[in-house]
Amino acid sequence: MRDWTEDNGIFTLRMTETIAAPIDRCFLLSCSIALVQEELGMTPISGRTSGLVQSGDIVRWQGWQLGMRHFHVSRISGYVRPTFLQDTMLAGRFRTFQHDHHLAQLPNGQTELHDEVRFNLPFGFAGRLVARYIMTPHILRLMRSRFHRLRRIATTDAWKNYLAEDGGSI
Repeated sequence: MRDWTEDNGIFTLRMTETIAAPIDRCFLLSCSIALVQEELGMTPISGRTSGLVQSGDIVRWQGWQLGMRHFHVSRISGYVRPTFLQDTMLAGRFRTFQHDHHLAQLPNGQTELHDEVRFNLPFGFAGRLVARYIMTPHILRLMRSRFHRLRRIATTDAWKNYLAEDGGSI
């Protein structure tokens, strides 16, 4: 099965992972500015710049991606703890960019994470080619890396470096 589809220039990338950790811990780690900063190698420079994002928060990220200076401003446009988090681009190099994080507690106590990223680029046909052959593989690598990092952190005591111990049922 292919991890992505394209429909009229809108690219949709999907990935699912199961993690042997409580859903609330996985959700809160998904909200961690510090963890996202490590994943992307970009720095939050305005809006919420530390801690955990919440509904309505705006973050301006700045750094290097694919050898180019990059910025990305996103709003937390969906937030239902502990099952759903959505960030939507307000400004950046994409025409549109939206990332949905779905979490589900499995009967065996593990957590299923399902991420879906939807984006398109400006510049018509040229943008579609860049999206297909450069951005889609790059974003899929970032998604795989994110799940690997989340699994490693959530299933060890490393989660305590990102979340306060009184942060709920984590």
